[in-house]
Amino acid sequence: MADDAKPDADTLQVLRDLANRLRIHSIRATSACSSGHPTSCCSAAEILAVLFFHTMRYKPADPEHPDNDRFVLSKGHAAPLLYAAWAEVGDVSESELLNLRKIDCDLEGHPTPRLPFVDVATGSLGQGLGAACGMAYTGKRFDKASYRVFCLLGDGEASEGSVWEALAFASHHGLDNLVAVFDVNRLGQSGPAPLGHCTDIYRQRCEAFGWNTYVVDGHDVEALCHAFWQAAQVKSKPTAVVAKTFKGRGIPKVEDAENWHGKPMPKERADAIIRLIESQIQTNKNLIPKPPIEDSPQISIKNIRMTSLIDYKVGDEIATQKAYGLALAKLGHTNKRVIVLDGDTKDFTFSEIFKKEHPERFIECFIAEQNMVSVALGCATRGRTIPFVSTFAAFLTRAFDQIRMGAISQTNINLIGAHCGVTIGEDEPSQMALEDLAMFRSIPNCTVFYPSDAVSTEHAVYLAANNKGMCFIRTSPSETAVIYTPQENFEIGQAKVVRHSVNDKVTVIGAGLTLHEALAAADDLSEQDISIRVIDPFTIKPLDAATIIANAKATGGRVITVEDHYREGGIGEAVCAAVSGEPDIFVHQLAVSGIPRSGKPRELLDVFGISARHIIAAVKYTLTN
Repeated sequence: MADDAKPDADTLQVLRDLANRLRIHSIRATSACSSGHPTSCCSAAEILAVLFFHTMRYKPADPEHPDNDRFVLSKGHAAPLLYAAWAEVGDVSESELLNLRKIDCDLEGHPTPRLPFVDVATGSLGQGLGAACGMAYTGKRFDKASYRVFCLLGDGEASEGSVWEALAFASHHGLDNLVAVFDVNRLGQSGPAPLGHCTDIYRQRCEAFGWNTYVVDGHDVEALCHAFWQAAQVKSKPTAVVAKTFKGRGIPKVEDAENWHGKPMPKERADAIIRLIESQIQTNKNLIPKPPIEDSPQISIKNIRMTSLIDYKVGDEIATQKAYGLALAKLGHTNKRVIVLDGDTKDFTFSEIFKKEHPERFIECFIAEQNMVSVALGCATRGRTIPFVSTFAAFLTRAFDQIRMGAISQTNINLIGAHCGVTIGEDEPSQMALEDLAMFRSIPNCTVFYPSDAVSTEHAVYLAANNKGMCFIRTSPSETAVIYTPQENFEIGQAKVVRHSVNDKVTVIGAGLTLHEALAAADDLSEQDISIRVIDPFTIKPLDAATIIANAKATGGRVITVEDHYREGGIGEAVCAAVSGEPDIFVHQLAVSGIPRSGKPRELLDVFGISARHIIAAVKYTLTN
């Protein structure tokens, strides 16, 4: 360990030279494409040189190896520096660096998992540390392995509240395998960062959050080596390294100067700058990264099957929220890599059932939804876990940017939104998710489940666990009758026609509680000799357009959608999009309009026009118009 604590003079010189080579690569690449952030790269060059060629243990030829140390570039705009490090490792060619930001090159403006050495997409600032927390938590608690996690943040992004959510999480959970490096280069995008070079304030804040903290000269490779060695000796606490640096380090008249963020060196200046930096390089040596300690368990998260038959009976009354909790606990017995994260809502989301049966795989994230989603993204990397994230659906709107970045990360996480719609009743509109379907429908490669009873909820949980890509499951607190038998089969993108006859005049599509309102309306209408068809879409995305169109045509092209959601972006608009190419299908939408208020669930259903009574009126209106 003495070698790690105090490298010899030759090693230190090679690290200095590597840092300058990283600068040259970054300047050359950004100049070639006439865009990018070379000054942000230059401030962190020594940090990456020390991490990649002295501190971190990994297999250069196998970037995704489960035992490798992890690195997260939270300040994603410094991507050319990361690519330069992997060029020096040998995984990226120098010629490829010159294709930075081109349409046919995976070296994008900010890192994405198109590259094997990138675990999560970054670039929307303030999110990398939360993902690093998830990786560290997985390594410490689930893998029980030796790999460590390093996250590089910019000082500008330290203004993001999500950074401090992550700091609180890591401290609370004692993630001593996590190191956060703050690149305090003083300058943000449009001007100085709020604390400038006041590194002692960063130290005090990190220590107040329970982090072991060191302040170093970020351009002193020996000081960095020692700080990272010290971090490895600390137990039960994460470590923050506050590194004072200068933006544009090594570039005359640009170093520590304002108005150079996101500006490449002009081609006429780049060559001279590169020659100047080259003149400071004393060796042409490289350092071979140390191999990882291979002690992660072999796991499998594929082909998860139900371990027992669903034991609900038709007519049983149970809320889909509770059915979710019961299904999740059962899933936990099926695969030991199923984990659950919750934001202090486990008594409402019923994830407490999972916690009771699998306490070692339950992560309490408290009221910090942005960080909770980021932690889940980190837990899911390299296929180490199957995360389920649960909270009130309304509160997931806070984490929309993290969810959006999760899609760019090509993640496989499952988000469960409970307590949705006006039918939560007296809790008033701040708690009523009425935008969640629109939000998740807009996310690429996201499957949106909206189960309507306990049986379909359990199927949604198992399907989500096996599905590639992000999933959202919408659940409700109101007890509703089980309408499907245990033998019913469910598939993503396959709707259920739950009531039909040859005499049907209108097709009504509802989900969750409104499906039951539609069935109640059908019963009342049948007594008036009006027959309607009722469809449960099961997944709102992908929507079963073929089933909807076929049944719409069978009922004279008359369709009514009813949903406990705002009109914009919900079931009605999904159906309208699905039938838009069919000239003879008319869709009448029933949805919540305006901002709701507190009241009894049944009162609110009626006041906002989505109860059985309103469905009956809409059917009659459709038939007469």
